Amino acid sequence: MRKLTSTNYYNQTFLEEKCTLNELINLLSKRWLTEVMFSIEEGNNRFSTLKEDLKHISDNILADRLKLLEQHKLIIRNDNFREVPSRVEYTLSETGAKLSELLDGLCHFSETEMEFPE
Repeated sequence: MRKLTSTNYYNQTFLEEKCTLNELINLLSKRWLTEVMFSIEEGNNRFSTLKEDLKHISDNILADRLKLLEQHKLIIRNDNFREVPSRVEYTLSETGAKLSELLDGLCHFSETEMEFPE
């Protein structure tokens, strides 16, 4: 839990109030979040297939990132309780698909236009 009286909290709150893009960047900067989103887009729609695709992600982080993506309406969680055991699948929402398209453009930009130290 974040300390509500810290300078970092005040700075983040100020930036988020100034422009919602800052809030989006803060969300996207969480480790593994975009990779989970891209993996779902590629068809890995179950926890086990996501875990298999993202080899080094822990169960806790994957579960947390799925919850965050769902809370921000970037993915849709589909529960099928008719099957035993119940089956949960994830798909990108319309908003998630739009964001993914924008992120693809940023990935292309970073690969072709940016130079990062090695």
